[in-house]
Amino acid sequence: MDKMEIQVTKEHYDFSKYSHEDRWVSYYYQLKEVLEMKPKKVLEIGVGDQVFGNYLKSNTTTSYTSLDIDPDLKPDVVGDVLELPFKEGEFDVICAFEVLEHLPYEKFSTVLGEFHRVSNKYVALSLPHFGPPLQFSLKLPKINIKKSFKLTFEKPHVWNGQHYWEIGKKGYSVKKISRAIKDAGFVIKKDFVPHNSQYHHFFILEKNNSK
Repeated sequence: MDKMEIQVTKEHYDFSKYSHEDRWVSYYYQLKEVLEMKPKKVLEIGVGDQVFGNYLKSNTTTSYTSLDIDPDLKPDVVGDVLELPFKEGEFDVICAFEVLEHLPYEKFSTVLGEFHRVSNKYVALSLPHFGPPLQFSLKLPKINIKKSFKLTFEKPHVWNGQHYWEIGKKGYSVKKISRAIKDAGFVIKKDFVPHNSQYHHFFILEKNNSK
């Protein structure tokens, strides 16, 4: 496989099929984490239903660019994540939310290398994390505690027409993913699973310019 391939049609992103409650929680963290970086220029890989991009364009002064392989989704740039058509250090933040699992894991390091080249400083990722969730929540006056954990359950991954791999499946531990990220020249600044969206594992990365 030399390039990413279109796996779903535009209809895949219809509201009733795609926009479940936990996905909106994920949107919140996508925006929260990126806006905290105060970027001037953002590149999003994979436009999906365009909630993230539309918010940035309508409510911030951030310059937003989207890239997708599917022209039907009307990205700003039609292109391949394995060979990004941008110059070195062009964007303050590169975002790829629930995208990279759509490529064979053998391509993961190649994509991270492209992100390192095109990013000026940060990368924000989310990846699917398989496994039973464990949650604890306590809310009292002046006390609001939330803890979330993923239990280990190493089930072999089976190709489902979209995902080639998922964190938590056999052979795809958090430790392995983290090691690949660091080997690509990034420091992991944050690594978390949102309390109400435990299928989405977030990694906030900072470019290590010494690499």
